[in-house]
Amino acid sequence: MGNTINNTAFNFPNQKSVYKGKVREVYNINNELLVMIATDRLSAFDVIMPKQIPFKGQILNQIAAKMMEATKDIVPNWIIAIPDPNVAVGHLCTPFKVEMVIRGYLSGHAAREYKAGKRMLCGVSMPEGMNENDKFPEPIITPATKAEEGNHDEDISKEAIIARGIVSKEDYEILENYTKALFKRGTEIAAERGLILVDTKYEFGKTKEGKIILIDEIHTPDSSRYFYAEGYKERQNRGEAQKQLSKEFVRQWLIANDFQGLEGQKVPEMTDEKINEISERYIELYENITGETFVKSDVSNILKRIENNVVTFLNT
Repeated sequence: MGNTINNTAFNFPNQKSVYKGKVREVYNINNELLVMIATDRLSAFDVIMPKQIPFKGQILNQIAAKMMEATKDIVPNWIIAIPDPNVAVGHLCTPFKVEMVIRGYLSGHAAREYKAGKRMLCGVSMPEGMNENDKFPEPIITPATKAEEGNHDEDISKEAIIARGIVSKEDYEILENYTKALFKRGTEIAAERGLILVDTKYEFGKTKEGKIILIDEIHTPDSSRYFYAEGYKERQNRGEAQKQLSKEFVRQWLIANDFQGLEGQKVPEMTDEKINEISERYIELYENITGETFVKSDVSNILKRIENNVVTFLNT
């Protein structure tokens, strides 16, 4: 299985604090920089799975870095450097407490809500007569509130976000425009690789100078859903499931084993075979979305490697 990253406990030069999210651990350096470490933890239905996935953190970090580079002409982003395969270093900013979720197709959470009879999601209406994985006439933005540790993210409308003062009307409209432009670019990048970008989420923050920037990750299998373009229409016409590259296959496996993160439910056993299968699916996505062969990093002493690379960067 190789070594994986579950938790970290670094003490970097000028470190002020550390925040541990579901997948990433973020170190504050002198209230100026953030060192974001992508662990190999796997989260689904807002629950962290009991075992880690080899190379998952490296895959997420490297896809996000490539996609940030490919979209920096649309919106400035937080990244300064990638000193290690699992690490991004960037500007400290204040995150907006919303995730900007955008959907081009009726899939995943939206499809489950639709199947339950709902035709309104986050204040946005969904047309009647749609089948799962059909394309929306236009992409829809369905925001979610950023959960505090241990809580589920919740759907919320644009109107409620503004009314509650979570984001100002002026800032929200900037986020909305950035979200649409980023999704358009992501769709174009995916199409070049024979993929369909189905839905995704973007997160933004504001620097001390008041500039809105793109943060976290973009267009990764944790934040996005992809279909293979080849055969998409035929599968829809036959009412078949779409061939996809995303974390949805993990969710479907959990659902099939009676787990959706609800109280009293137990995570099914994650065998070595299942863990390897998930790892291979993540590598498959990396290679499809980037068009490059994935090169596995040296994981013989992964935590020491990360510490050395980050300290070297911070001291230069």
